[in-house]
Amino acid sequence: MALTDEAIGKIKNMITSGELGPGDRLPKEADLARRLGLSRNSLREAVKALSIIRVLDVRQGDGTYVTSLAPQLLLDMLGFVVDFHRDDTVLEFLEVRRILEPAATALAAQRMDAEAIANLQAVLDDVGDASDVEALVANDLEFHRQIAVGAGNAVLCSLLDGLSGSTTRARIWRGVTQEGAVTRTREQHQAIVDAITAGQAELARSWATVHVAGVEEWLRRAL
Repeated sequence: MALTDEAIGKIKNMITSGELGPGDRLPKEADLARRLGLSRNSLREAVKALSIIRVLDVRQGDGTYVTSLAPQLLLDMLGFVVDFHRDDTVLEFLEVRRILEPAATALAAQRMDAEAIANLQAVLDDVGDASDVEALVANDLEFHRQIAVGAGNAVLCSLLDGLSGSTTRARIWRGVTQEGAVTRTREQHQAIVDAITAGQAELARSWATVHVAGVEEWLRRAL
């Protein structure tokens, strides 16, 4: 593992120094191993590890390339890791959401154009009193996804997307067990849309904080 870590570090340095950039093809394995002073086996293991986290793209019969290094690609593994969370850590994910989502909502109020806001309102209008809880939660996820996209920050959007699935079960549980939860959620969503429409960033931030904190507080009492 020490040799593999060394190999990973050397390839990383080639990328961070600009010697290799997004889309560049790595030298042939034998040449790169010799150049970096590594065994071909440790280099191979390093390439395998970096391909798993989407830094490198191994194309059979073609070669190994540096990926686009786009935030949504590199942070894709976050969603995979989040899938392994235990129920007793869901509050920690909600705490992170409470930090990030209000910031994203405030940015969205500053950056979303009229078309994006109209699409956001359409998502909210797409649910009715007859919708089941699963449909309402799916709508809730799409509502927050559009706000994250509207924030105009790819890193923030990817982080929130990776975290969103971690609280899905809690949202369903709350919708089933807490009286008035669905109505309250829709009212808070509308308040968020209204603040974004008015371009009132701090008001949008406040409503988003209230919204996420409400789920968090309910879950603290329920556990």
